Amino acid sequence: MLFGVGIALVGAFVLWMFAAMLFRVVVSTNDVQIVQSSKKTVSYGKGQAAGNTYYKWPAWIPMIGVKTITLPVSVFDLNLNGYSGYDKGRVPFEIDIMAFFRIDDSTMAAQRVHSFEEMKEQLIGILQGATRSILAKSDIEEILEERAKFGQMFTEAVREQLKEWGVVNVKNIELMDIRDGEGSKAIENIMAKKKSLIDRESRIAVAENKRAAEEAEIIAKREVALRDQEAQQQVGMRTAEKEKLVGIEVEKAKQQVKIEAKVTAEREMDIKRVNEVKKAEIDRDVTVVHADQDKQVVVIQATAAKEQVVIKAAADKEVAVTVAEGEKQKTILTAEGKLEQQTKNAQGVELEGKAQGVAEQAVLMAPVNAQIALAEKIDQSEGYQKYLLGIRQIEGAQAIGTAQAAALEKAGIKIIANTGNPVEGVANVMDLFTPKGGTQIGALLEALNQTDMGASLLKRFGVGGPAPEAKKAAPKGNGAAVQ
Repeated sequence: MLFGVGIALVGAFVLWMFAAMLFRVVVSTNDVQIVQSSKKTVSYGKGQAAGNTYYKWPAWIPMIGVKTITLPVSVFDLNLNGYSGYDKGRVPFEIDIMAFFRIDDSTMAAQRVHSFEEMKEQLIGILQGATRSILAKSDIEEILEERAKFGQMFTEAVREQLKEWGVVNVKNIELMDIRDGEGSKAIENIMAKKKSLIDRESRIAVAENKRAAEEAEIIAKREVALRDQEAQQQVGMRTAEKEKLVGIEVEKAKQQVKIEAKVTAEREMDIKRVNEVKKAEIDRDVTVVHADQDKQVVVIQATAAKEQVVIKAAADKEVAVTVAEGEKQKTILTAEGKLEQQTKNAQGVELEGKAQGVAEQAVLMAPVNAQIALAEKIDQSEGYQKYLLGIRQIEGAQAIGTAQAAALEKAGIKIIANTGNPVEGVANVMDLFTPKGGTQIGALLEALNQTDMGASLLKRFGVGGPAPEAKKAAPKGNGAAVQ
């Protein structure tokens, strides 16, 4: 278990070292990089509080991912060439301006712009605004004569604005050139006037210089002659003085040489003694250093060999683990692919079956749903219910009448009703075969027996005879004779 933990730590260390080498950034001497993380903004570079190295983790990594902006800390220049301007009298001209800046607050600069190119464009805009507003308050001749003054004015005008971008001036802005704009000759005329004035002054100065030169030549020749005579006199006096001093100095030199020879011999002996002592000390130190060097070489070689063995073992294990993990992932992905394919096929079959079931159910339920909808409509309409009930009653009465007629026809029974219609005489032919019908038949026979015709009829069938009240007439009313 301890061995496994050790291997895991070694692997983590190797992975960390690889990531550190891959994402570690050393900021250039002339740049500053503003690093924005999830919680803070830090500037890295030479002279920065955070140092000049950091790890540039990709922005998509949670918590530690960063984004960077690179800005120069060296001096950079901006040129405003061929910029069109006007003086107080609306005289058009073109100027060339050069300015030198330096980023003083990199954090503020990073908040204002996305890139250094964007910063340069915005600074050029500031220069243009300041230049136009200042030049429009002065005459063209004043601008031509006092360029340094206007450079100072430009510098003062943009100083406060530059602080909002974290930028400062390195030196005053310089008005490099001024010339006529398109369709204007004002500066050309001013220069022509200046040139004619300079030509006049030049010719006067040349004449004055010639006169002064001739006078100076005469004076110079006189002074040269006087100085030549004085020089010859001085040479003779100096020659004699020199020979005297040379003799004295020669004797002094001989004495000094002897004294110095003695001192030199003594110093040579001291130097020889010191050299021998120093040589012995150096030899001793060299021997000690060589011994210590040999010892350090042996220790370093042993340590290096041990580290190579450990690193090789860790690398071999990492390769084996990687290969095994790759085979494992390959097997898992293959099984997952087959499982996903079978699952999709089963889902397709299931969905197809469900779709067919729903379609068949819809076909079968269509008439049922129509009947249900009709029943719900009938249930909600009382008038329609009465209408259907009347139709059913008529159909029932029709069927009963048809059946009665068929039954009477087959039975050979004739119904003679002494009322308005047969229905009122005999409501139902089937009543003839019920107790009620039998009673009615008995009453019928009794009624027939009470009449002469009926009695003779019954007698013909061998049934009954004249009743005591045979002479009574048959009752009138609702009744029926059956034959």
